Amino acid sequence: MPFLVIGGGIGGLATALGVARTGRRVHLIEQTAQFTEIGSLLMLAANATRALDSLGVLDDAEDVAVRPEHIVMMHAHTGERLTALRLGALYRERYGYPYLVVRRHDLLTILLDHCVANDLVTMENSRRAITVDNHSDGVEVRCADGTRYECDAVVGADGLHSTIRQLFSTDELVCDGYVTYRGTLPTSDISGGIVTGDLLVWIGPGMHLVQFPLRGGELHRQAAVFRSNTFGTDPDWGAPQELDEYFSTACPQVRRSAALLERDHRWPVCDREPLSTWVEGSLALLGDAAHPMVQYLAQGAAQALEDAVQLASALDASADSMREVLLAYQNVRMPRATRCQTSARRWGELWHTGDPVTVGLRDRFLRMRRFDDYSEVDWLYADSCPGAGRGTLISTAITA
Repeated sequence: MPFLVIGGGIGGLATALGVARTGRRVHLIEQTAQFTEIGSLLMLAANATRALDSLGVLDDAEDVAVRPEHIVMMHAHTGERLTALRLGALYRERYGYPYLVVRRHDLLTILLDHCVANDLVTMENSRRAITVDNHSDGVEVRCADGTRYECDAVVGADGLHSTIRQLFSTDELVCDGYVTYRGTLPTSDISGGIVTGDLLVWIGPGMHLVQFPLRGGELHRQAAVFRSNTFGTDPDWGAPQELDEYFSTACPQVRRSAALLERDHRWPVCDREPLSTWVEGSLALLGDAAHPMVQYLAQGAAQALEDAVQLASALDASADSMREVLLAYQNVRMPRATRCQTSARRWGELWHTGDPVTVGLRDRFLRMRRFDDYSEVDWLYADSCPGAGRGTLISTAITA
């Protein structure tokens, strides 16, 4: 195989499609019997939709997406609206692309359909890579069923629990005791004068609740996150009774919403420390395998899509060795993805702080900002905005 992608999630499929769009043959293997995505919804900011456009799939994504009118940040205990970010025409004019909310399954299906339709892409399920060996002239991959691939280049896009990452680091997942529950509720159950097309973020000490509009605003999908008091002492940490206890002190709107969360499954919030390299010989990491991040910037899928686009761009721009191509991809992507990893942690700390002084400063700043002030997110959403997002309270807190 000239080019092998390991992992059939959003990052892997986007990579296969991006490579094929450069005119190269690419093969993808996925260890599960079906292509699936864990999780419910994706918030795709302008940098993500820009990447989807580069891959030729943005129109399909817009057909199945919801377009929130604002991101609204609320105080989870008082019910006060702290601030909002306008996401309509002004946002699209500034960044050139829309802000979309899309079901993970829908985006995966779109990418899969485009890969199937491309004659340069081939795919196999039920292929679990167990060994990867770098050679001077390529990479050899062996699967659990005995299948063997000789490749000019290999990209490991096998997610948070990546097998391929183990060739780069023996690091462990970083988990600080936060856990996520999900559920769906009618928008009519959300009171307080909230516009049905808004994406709501309720923040409070050690917890937050995010509510995403669905079906034109008729429903809201929600995700509740809190820090378990039994983390590190109880193997069943983060159980539903802790969820109820944590949200019992919230305002009535949040308490009612939390009561409708599904209780049969929960997801620990984890990431990993940034790596010093993503490339070894003709092998590279991509997406969560390279830079898993906590969800507070909503950039996990977006950064994987940016990876795929940049890798395709590096292939298009260079006739050098595959290692040089992969290093060019890394040199562009690693600083930005690493900044997203560390900034997501800082942003979560700012949401969840219980320190009275920090809370007071944060809330005062948020109340003062205009809804069309994009200075804090230009660095993340704009195609090119040198020096943006520096020198103010929030950006200093999340990028320090």
